[in-house]
Amino acid sequence: MSLQHVLVIGYVWPEPTSSAAGGHMMQLLHCFVAQGWSVTFASPAKVGEHKADLAALGIAEQTIALNDESFDRFVAALQPDMVLFDRFMMEEQFGWRVELHCPQAMRVLETCDLQSLRDARQGLLKERLRAGEDENDFGALFDVSSDTLYRHMSEADITQREVAAIFRCDLSLMISPFEGQLLVERFGVPPSLLHDCPLMVAPLPTPALDFDQRANFVCIGNFRHAPNWDAVLWLKNQVWPRIRKQLPRAELHLYGAYTPPKATALHNAAQGFLVKGWAADALQVVGQARVALAPLRFGAGIKGKLLDAMLCGTPSVTTPLGAEGMRTGDRWPGHIACSADELAAWAVRLYEDSDQWGAAQAQCHEHLCAEYGFEQHSQTLVRRLYQLSQSLEQHRRANFIGTMLRHHLHKSTKYFSQWIQSKNQSV
Repeated sequence: MSLQHVLVIGYVWPEPTSSAAGGHMMQLLHCFVAQGWSVTFASPAKVGEHKADLAALGIAEQTIALNDESFDRFVAALQPDMVLFDRFMMEEQFGWRVELHCPQAMRVLETCDLQSLRDARQGLLKERLRAGEDENDFGALFDVSSDTLYRHMSEADITQREVAAIFRCDLSLMISPFEGQLLVERFGVPPSLLHDCPLMVAPLPTPALDFDQRANFVCIGNFRHAPNWDAVLWLKNQVWPRIRKQLPRAELHLYGAYTPPKATALHNAAQGFLVKGWAADALQVVGQARVALAPLRFGAGIKGKLLDAMLCGTPSVTTPLGAEGMRTGDRWPGHIACSADELAAWAVRLYEDSDQWGAAQAQCHEHLCAEYGFEQHSQTLVRRLYQLSQSLEQHRRANFIGTMLRHHLHKSTKYFSQWIQSKNQSV
């Protein structure tokens, strides 16, 4: 089997300036195009205002519809060699149609992060707050074991759907080593179905600004993403007041795509809490700040905002969940903290201590070179895809659980989708 034509079915149209998920998708597309593969990107989503220019990369675009046989005609005519599903919901919706009309096409899942893990952690946070636990010390929350996470995840509908999609696909791209390990050790997913594929970046062409050339704090993230909004509220109500008390002239510049009125209402110049909205160039605004803040209390995957900080040589202060998938071990370029007091104390220390700050900036470059090189990871991914394409029949034969799940779930999904399609046509 050759790999010449790739179909990507996107949950949304990629917006690399809005989210890490959009950035990772664009990195994958660049990787495919660089191989000389013909790439088609299709999505049922509305086009967002920050959509990437795919045509400039030579990528064909196609709008598709949910629960509609028009997709059958489209994919049957296209006959791609590989189909990449952007998140498990797209595999649920279109996987059975791809298998019906292109049975030999390799099916790959871009997980982005484990949504079921993120939801479980959000539930744990809510339980803790309802129980009246200290709202500013989350050491116990961040130290939850994989056994506890499994108990909270295993019975959830979203977990069963997400893990089933991973079994049904020939390969799933895992952005976080922690999540791959969780799937293998707790959910019994064979390592042969997973591929480690982090964010892939190249160093910036210009040197990072030094300590004296920078000012203020920065926090950036898509406001539609629940973990980001929770972090903004905790930052506004608890963490920033502690920082501001020690640095009364400091400012926090808050950036994010799709800024809602509830976010702009938090703007308070007197408190130095400045809601700036969407940043046309995230690297520019992060690169001008002295310290980046990411006080995340739940979430999953890799945090694009923290990788951007490394790219810009900007030390960051975050939580264990913020750092979880970032592959730095104990050498974080800034500090990892579990409480509002510790977050604030280290933010102030890095802001004022040029030596501490300089050591953290040096670690940014070390981690980028060691863990996130585009050439290294893109070449490894392409090799894995080629190898899989050459042994696809044997690979599928070994994945009996995936075959079984496709047989049963895709039958039910197929008939339900056809019922919706028939219902829509009769209206």
